[in-house]
Amino acid sequence: MQTQNTDCLYKRKVARFDFAKKPRRPGWIMHLAKYAVSWPLLWMHNFELEKEGMEDIENKPYLLLVTHSSILDLPAMLYATHPMPAINVMSLEGFNTYTEPLMRHLGVIGKRKYINDIHLVKNIRCTLHELEAVFALFPEARYSLDGCHSFLPESLGKLVRLMGVPVAVLQLHGNFIHNPHWNKHGKKALIVGRMFKLLTKEETKSLPVDQINARIREAFTYDDFAWQRDNRIRIDHKKRADGLHCLLYKCPACGKEHEMDSEGVHLWCRSCGKKWFMTEFGQLEDVNGGDAIYPHIPDWTAWERACVREEVRGGTYRFEDNDVRIETLPNAWRFFKHGKGRVVQTSEGTTVECLDAKGELFTFTRDALNLDSMHIEYDYLGRGDCIDISVSDNSFWCYLSKRDAITKIAFATEEIFKFAQEKNNG
Repeated sequence: MQTQNTDCLYKRKVARFDFAKKPRRPGWIMHLAKYAVSWPLLWMHNFELEKEGMEDIENKPYLLLVTHSSILDLPAMLYATHPMPAINVMSLEGFNTYTEPLMRHLGVIGKRKYINDIHLVKNIRCTLHELEAVFALFPEARYSLDGCHSFLPESLGKLVRLMGVPVAVLQLHGNFIHNPHWNKHGKKALIVGRMFKLLTKEETKSLPVDQINARIREAFTYDDFAWQRDNRIRIDHKKRADGLHCLLYKCPACGKEHEMDSEGVHLWCRSCGKKWFMTEFGQLEDVNGGDAIYPHIPDWTAWERACVREEVRGGTYRFEDNDVRIETLPNAWRFFKHGKGRVVQTSEGTTVECLDAKGELFTFTRDALNLDSMHIEYDYLGRGDCIDISVSDNSFWCYLSKRDAITKIAFATEEIFKFAQEKNNG
């Protein structure tokens, strides 16, 4: 239910973000930010960039698709596209953090996550064909959870066809292991980028959408933990395993969920006592010398996802939290607090309940076919784990009371969508 009006949540009329406003070509502040902020950040990590087949398009407008693993993706993108002006999308909490006037001046386009937005399509076209700038898109729409590729929407191929410009890809490695989403300790890891032309202008017009999507999916197949292991990239940070239990929430030894914990360089299960050591090369070892079960972390998350898939398809999946702290972000200027509410997710969809300004129950549901992925935040700004679920005119930030639940919710949302698609297509 994306069209539900949320004005009743507030005691007075609240201004909404203007998504229709056209982007501006980045000005002098962007050039200052590149040299004063972005370049020094990359130099600290000995950033290396390799370009392939970009000679005939890098001084013209093109669509750039970038892998998304950490905050360093943006400086890397600006470096890769320099000196061409580049415009990108940012979700509204980013506008809230850095202020809308600054983001508008930098040419950034605002968006609610996982909401179909015709204004975004128009603004991408404006960027490419009127402002004659590069448009940089992070199609995974959230940081990678395990250093591997995330969900890519089928609509991406249609967007490429519609824009009718060359498409390039920027693959980044090392940015994830530098600062995983669940571990806020920055580490001085080497970061490398590979930028290459994926589609010519002619190919975007002639290839079927499914072939375009297939090429994009192939280009977005990556594994940063495998890259670290294979290239012997040493991370000797003393807290490199902190927060790992948020990702690896299910014990493969005893099968219990939400009983994992981590600190320093160790991960363990509070239920069965199994304990792992995270090596300097990002692999897991049993501290007692036994079978680590899943020494490669993405293999563990793949198993967790398979377990969730089985629950969804077997009709047994259900998440419910009746003690959720809910805030809303109707614009880019202020979060509004709505006290305690409720979140329920089943194979039918995701429902949020809270009280409106009159103390009456407000509820909305994003059904299974209406929500293809979920934005999650581990301990967002030190305020707790939360999910961000939006309707067309508002975003609901739901801070859960249940421990280590958001990774499973993220997996479940995508599996629920895939299963609903299969049933809908017969």
